[in-house]
Amino acid sequence: MGDGKITQTILVVGGGISGLTAALEAAEAGHEVIIVEKNPYLGGKVTQLYQYFPKLCPPNCGLEINFKRIRSNPRIRFFTMAQLAGVSGSPGDFEVQIKISPRYVNERCTCCGECAKVCETEIPNPFNFGLDKIKAAYLPHEFAFPMRYVIDPSIVGTEEGKRVAEACSYGAIDLGMKEETLTLKAGTIIWAAGWEPYEASKIEYYGFGVYPNVINNIMMERLASPVGPTGGKILRPSDKKEAKRVAFVQCAGSRDENHLAYCSSICCLASLKQANYLMETSPEAAATIFFIDIRAMDRLEDFYTMIKANDRIRFIKSKIAMITEDEATHDLLVEGENTQTGEQVRERFDLVVLATGMAPNKVPEWLLPYVGLDEYGFVINNGSNKGVFGAGCVRRPSDVATSVQDSTAAALKAIQTIVRR
Repeated sequence: MGDGKITQTILVVGGGISGLTAALEAAEAGHEVIIVEKNPYLGGKVTQLYQYFPKLCPPNCGLEINFKRIRSNPRIRFFTMAQLAGVSGSPGDFEVQIKISPRYVNERCTCCGECAKVCETEIPNPFNFGLDKIKAAYLPHEFAFPMRYVIDPSIVGTEEGKRVAEACSYGAIDLGMKEETLTLKAGTIIWAAGWEPYEASKIEYYGFGVYPNVINNIMMERLASPVGPTGGKILRPSDKKEAKRVAFVQCAGSRDENHLAYCSSICCLASLKQANYLMETSPEAAATIFFIDIRAMDRLEDFYTMIKANDRIRFIKSKIAMITEDEATHDLLVEGENTQTGEQVRERFDLVVLATGMAPNKVPEWLLPYVGLDEYGFVINNGSNKGVFGAGCVRRPSDVATSVQDSTAAALKAIQTIVRR
C-alpha cells in the first residue's frame, strides 16, 4: 500500500499513439512518466498501418517525431514486453506492479542481424498477423523503437539458442533473462491500452479462419505495405496469386446485437482507403464495397467522394448473409441482397476483406474500482474516476487524430488529479 505521500509520476499503460501522446504531453509539462507496453516496440497499431486517411500518407513520419521527443526527454522511462500486473493505494499514492517478460536481448544490441543469420527456426510473424514467417531471432519491424532484436522463447535452452547467442559478438544476447516484477509509485494512471479487431471467427457465416482468402481489415494494411509480407502486392494468402476481384464487407459483426452492437465509425473510411490501395497496385483490379451505410462525416466527405468517383470501385448497399469457398479454386462466393434494388447478390471474388470493428482491450477486474466502463466496455471519463483515466480507443472507436486529441485531454486530467491534492 501507499505511504500517503503525493507522487508526481504518471503511469501510462500502452505505448501506442494514444499512450505516446499522453506521455509526451505530461512529461513536457514537467512530470515524470513511465510507459508500460506489452509489445517489444512502441507505436502500437499505428506502426502496422500502411497509410492514414484522408491524406494517404505513411504513419512513420509522425511516429519518428514522437520517438525523437521521447529520446530527448529524460522525464520519460518506458518498459516494453511489459504489463500492468496490479494496483493498490489511491489517487496521488498508487503502488503498481509491472511484469516484464524476458526479451533475451539487452541494450548492447546493434541490430547487426548475425543472430538471425544462424537461426533456423521460424515462427508466425506477429507484426504481420501471421501472414508470413520470421526467424525466432528477429527485429519486430524495420522502424522498431527501441531498435533491438528479440529472441523467441522457443529456442531458449536449445542448442540452436546457444548458436544464436554465440553469433553475437557484442554480448547482447542473454538467454538467462527471467521474468521480473517491478513495484513502482505513481500518482495517477492513464489507461491507453488500445484496441483489437473484433474476432471475426465468431461470425461463422463469413468463414474467417476457415477460408484463407477471407481476411480482416488490419491484415489488409499489412498486405498493402511495401515492407509487408508480400512487398506491397495484394496477393491471396491461399496461393499468392494477385487478387484482382476484392470484396470489402462492411459492419462485419458491428451493429449486431450478437457481436458488436455499436458502430466503430472508422471502418467505412478504412475500407475506402484500402480500396484505393488496390487501385494503386493493379490497373486491372476492381473492388466492391458492400455496405449498410457509408459514414464519412464532415471533412471526410470529400475523401468518400474522391474514392466513389473511381469507376473500378462499386458500392452495393447490402448486408452480406454468407460467404462460402470454392474448394477447387479457393475463390469466394459472396451472397446477400441489394437492399436498394431488392435483387439477390451472388458474386465470386478472389479475396474478401472484413471490416471488423474496434474492440477495446479489457480493463482488468482489479483496476475496475478506479475507473468506470460503459455497457460496451469502453472507459468513461466522467468525473467519478479515482485516479485512472482512459485515453484513445479504450474510450471510443477513434481515428488517429481523434485519439491524439483525447490523449492530450487525458494527460491534463491526470495532471489535475495530482496538483489538486
